[in-house]
Amino acid sequence: MKKLLELITEEFEKAFDVCGYDKKLGKVGISNRPDLCQYQCNGAMAGAKLYHKAPIMIANDVVAAIGEHPMFQSVEAVNPGFINININNGFVAEYLNNIADAEKFGVTNDNIETIVVDYGGANVAKPLHIGHLRSAVIGESVKRIVKYMGNKVIGDVHLGDWGLQMGLIITELQERKPELIYFDEGYNGDYPEEAPFTISELEEIYPCASKKSKEDENFKERAHQATLKLQSGYVPYYALWQHIMNVSKVDLKKNYDNLNVEFDLWKGESDAQPYIPGLIQDLIDKGLAYESQGALVVDIAEEGDSKELPPCIVRKSDGAALYATSDIATLVQREQDFQPNKYVYLADKRQDLHYTQFFRVAKKAGIVKPETELNFIGFGTMNGADGKPFKTREGGVMRLENLISQINDAVYNKIMENRSVSEDEARRTSEIVGLAALKYGDLSNQASKDYVFDIERFASFEGNTGPYILYTIVRIKSIIEKYKAEGGQVENLTVTNTDNGEQLQLMLEIAKVNEVIENAAKELAPHKICSYIYDLSNAFNRFYHGTKILAEEDDDKKKGYIALIHLTKNVLETGIDLLGFEAPDRM
Repeated sequence: MKKLLELITEEFEKAFDVCGYDKKLGKVGISNRPDLCQYQCNGAMAGAKLYHKAPIMIANDVVAAIGEHPMFQSVEAVNPGFINININNGFVAEYLNNIADAEKFGVTNDNIETIVVDYGGANVAKPLHIGHLRSAVIGESVKRIVKYMGNKVIGDVHLGDWGLQMGLIITELQERKPELIYFDEGYNGDYPEEAPFTISELEEIYPCASKKSKEDENFKERAHQATLKLQSGYVPYYALWQHIMNVSKVDLKKNYDNLNVEFDLWKGESDAQPYIPGLIQDLIDKGLAYESQGALVVDIAEEGDSKELPPCIVRKSDGAALYATSDIATLVQREQDFQPNKYVYLADKRQDLHYTQFFRVAKKAGIVKPETELNFIGFGTMNGADGKPFKTREGGVMRLENLISQINDAVYNKIMENRSVSEDEARRTSEIVGLAALKYGDLSNQASKDYVFDIERFASFEGNTGPYILYTIVRIKSIIEKYKAEGGQVENLTVTNTDNGEQLQLMLEIAKVNEVIENAAKELAPHKICSYIYDLSNAFNRFYHGTKILAEEDDDKKKGYIALIHLTKNVLETGIDLLGFEAPDRM
């Protein structure tokens, strides 16, 4: 389905062409002076240089060619050569009815792709903390947006489940429970199905072991040896590793569920390990990898680079692989399993060099096709009021579940200030609204930007916040329910022509929906959805406060109002679903 701006632009392109001017000059945009007009065309200004003609003369020619067009309420040439455009209200109403009837509001995609989104990145045996929030929240929204476009999308948690951290846990566990059969070298039987630790114990073991390894060289060396034994397939340690994985995944899934974040794949670095030997040999055979100071490296520098880029190390001097090696090997696996057209990775923007390195190695080695897109969304930090990374009051890294609890409590308190529901319902509602506050607070910022996490502001029911968007949806639901209670039917109603200024502004805002979603998908930019649904909510609330919707005596006009706000609700609900949260029935 064509966008409203496309339809308007087409008419102006025709007019420029009829007048003997380049039709590319007919591009139309939203007016930057809404007090004067809704849309504007500045092509006559650019055409003046091409045709050595006063811009106002070109503008007058085009306006004359447009004539009395049914699409437009008015088209006017103004000095020095701008063309101001106001669209016909009836045409907008017809366009909205077409949007309402169309699948996905007329969103189209002529290039269906297979896309892998890598956006988890949590380490097993450790609780999710606020450092995992942005990757999960932005990644989930990106996944939903590109999936809405009809693409086949695979989301992978890509766990950190291989490496020294496993050796540290195993070594610390041996010190605490040396009697376990996993440490009995003479044991040859089956290993228990139940883990010898709980998630709480596991989460305490790792930081303790990590601290000990920095103070005790002997402990660190034993952990290193345990890691090598695990990676060499030593059965007792592999059995322990499986326990660590099983216990951790249960807890991680619970925490990701609380964020309304779902993954199609629960793979980790360990899944890429079988591909590493072949990858290394392939890089050597192709003459890409060479030895440098005992390590194996691949040059990635390219002509035109604005700064010097160091080679990518794919094997350390002691023979160990690195994160880059694991990530490249994961690409080998994903190419084998899915042959994606596009990859999207999410991580802290400070990891930009890492992604540049392994993307370039993958391209140079032919692991992915030349046309395969490798995208890195590097996000900024979530800061406290002091502008520094958000911490607990004690100065530590805050667990994600504690952050969620804090914002839920803030929302609960606001609901109870104007108490109209029971405490139980308020608690249930606060979980829904709290998640919206948390996600919208993050997603409304451009991903690459740092932002200040302000619980009071994010939990507010006013301003550019998640709760404000939800409150708008709930308000519309309430009006529609009252209309139904009066005997009205919502089905088969159509948006009608109007002389109501607030209604027209709401209609014009809704008309942008397909363009906004397509642009958000193209740019992998959830903040564009946030900006749009905030503007749409404002437009609705202006209309609501300026119009007696249910008290309207003209039945046809009232039906047109109901059709319009019902469409508004559907667009807003689609928007928040793309962001990864939902609206309650009451607030």
